[in-house]
Amino acid sequence: MSPVSELAIDLDRDGGGALHRQIETSIRHRIRAGALPAGVALPPTRALAAELGVTRGVVVEAYAQLVAEGYLTSRSGGYTRVASAPAAAPTPAAPRPGRPTRSRSPRPVVDFGYGRCNLAAFPRGAWLRSVRRVLTEAADERFGYLDGHGAVELRSALAAYLNRVRGTSADPETIVITNGYAQAVSLLIGVLATRGARTVAVEDPSASDDARPITHALGLSVVGVPVGDDGVHVDAVAELGADLLILTPSHQWPTGGVLSPQARAEVLAWAQRTGALVLEDDYDAEYRYDRAPIGAMQGLDPRRVAYAGTASKTLAPGFRLGWLILPRELVEPVAEAKLLADRGSPILDQLTFADFLSGGQFDRHLRRMRPIYRSRRDALLKALAQHLPDLKPAGIAAGLHLVAWLPQDLDEAAVIAAAAREGVAVAGVTPYRLSPAPRGGLIFGYSNLNERVIADGVTRLTRAVQACVRA
Repeated sequence: MSPVSELAIDLDRDGGGALHRQIETSIRHRIRAGALPAGVALPPTRALAAELGVTRGVVVEAYAQLVAEGYLTSRSGGYTRVASAPAAAPTPAAPRPGRPTRSRSPRPVVDFGYGRCNLAAFPRGAWLRSVRRVLTEAADERFGYLDGHGAVELRSALAAYLNRVRGTSADPETIVITNGYAQAVSLLIGVLATRGARTVAVEDPSASDDARPITHALGLSVVGVPVGDDGVHVDAVAELGADLLILTPSHQWPTGGVLSPQARAEVLAWAQRTGALVLEDDYDAEYRYDRAPIGAMQGLDPRRVAYAGTASKTLAPGFRLGWLILPRELVEPVAEAKLLADRGSPILDQLTFADFLSGGQFDRHLRRMRPIYRSRRDALLKALAQHLPDLKPAGIAAGLHLVAWLPQDLDEAAVIAAAAREGVAVAGVTPYRLSPAPRGGLIFGYSNLNERVIADGVTRLTRAVQACVRA
């Protein structure tokens, strides 16, 4: 275990800032400088607090922040340790004489996987307190069979939160709780199909892998609507003959654009004129780093817009709770479909999340995570600008991923393959397109990577791109 003296923490109690921030900064600098190597155990919080003359809570908060940033790791009942730095890429074994070699990419050293939040930052303590309150206070009958709408406690808490933060027009009676976004879109498309829908339109490119399988299984057609820098092209929307249009207007996935107020009005005018429904996928609007996010489209026309949200990007994807705000005529059909599908989402999770929301813990968690994600996004942009200036980042300062467009003379698949040989896993934009595009792009997820790992990943990717250029 590292002794307290090795941390070299010198607190300035006269105008030096919050004490926990000073402790964080000191330990962070020691880790970056290599003075605290990977795997070394830090002093227990009580010991360090006693040595520094602060309360234990100050040290606990400092450790928790560094765990969230990826500098430390912590396990219940164990020591807090310095996180492992990225390992060197494994050296391929020499082929045995007389035996053919097989091409195999090394296991990723840096994984720019997207679509997930920082799992280590899940607020376990606050969540546990909500669980205890629910188990202590919930009436026995709340653990019986459910209806398809979801727990009224959660629907009420969500309506209050979304109306306040996202500008929706919701009340508990128009919300249906689902098992994440995937079930939400599946239930909605199934109900629309029974009511005569024939065509579903999606953004191109888009994360339509949740919608397309159910659409094809029900015999419906899928059409793509091209996307520009600011989201979907409204002139293409005006010509659509679709029954449902699925949009990500607040942060287009994956390109990162925001649909302008004028474009939103034109989309709504199209929906009103044709009788179509817009499904607003508001998957990560809580993470906007340069200004307040634009309000939800659903608040502009609750009759023509259904709103889908999920806790996957804010708490954890394994949480499996999502929600739909629906036009009133669709509430009962969707709730009946939900009941038929699985008899309702787990009540303990619903009640716990309701308590977590109502008590302000969800807001506090988001406030804690925004600067962490912003710092990681900034580190990624800085590294790309320094080492790969020909890659052009797209989109606004928001979310948990970033798209960077490749020069036209670089093949997307070749770059991804070369990156894998350098120990970097990164995805391309092409698999999410319905139509060919003039150039490729890379999707960088950064939520689970600290700044050191991000810099290492871009350095490795630079070698991969250079190899492609030489080839």
